[in-house]
Amino acid sequence: MFGELYFLLEYRDTGIRLQYSDSDEDFTLPKNLFIIGTMNTADRSIAMVDWALRRRFYFVEFHPERWPVDGVLHEWLRQHANDMEWVAAVVKEANQRLADSDAAIGPSYFMRPEGLTEEKVALIWKHSVLPYIAERLFNERGRLAEFELERLRKAVSSGSADGNAPGTDEGDGIAGGEVEES
Repeated sequence: MFGELYFLLEYRDTGIRLQYSDSDEDFTLPKNLFIIGTMNTADRSIAMVDWALRRRFYFVEFHPERWPVDGVLHEWLRQHANDMEWVAAVVKEANQRLADSDAAIGPSYFMRPEGLTEEKVALIWKHSVLPYIAERLFNERGRLAEFELERLRKAVSSGSADGNAPGTDEGDGIAGGEVEES
């Protein structure tokens, strides 16, 4: 199936017979079909597929520390779980400690429609974020303690001299609807 799809993505004006189709008609992709895919660059196990995709698609990188993702978690928490805004600062601090934008922790772990509590944050951190970080720090297991939730929480709260949580920026371009070009 992917072979035909790859071909049709590259040659939109050409129709092909599908191998398992009962129809005698050629199959084509409609011109108004757009495919938006996501790929985590930290996953190197798909390197061969990556080359086949790269020549057929435009790529736009998204990193948690850059627009348009920077500030999304803070803004979401402000609107949906105001008392949990500290989570955005903790995630930002953890990402700064990871120091690898391809391995950064994204905001989606904590953007829960059913609500976010301290208990849920602790469970997400323990069962999703920490195992991910442990995998990223495979050769540096001694560093894992740096990423304990309470330790990060204390680090961001002690760094807050002006009352704003570290890592939250009023001018991040998200809340005010401004658009930054990079």
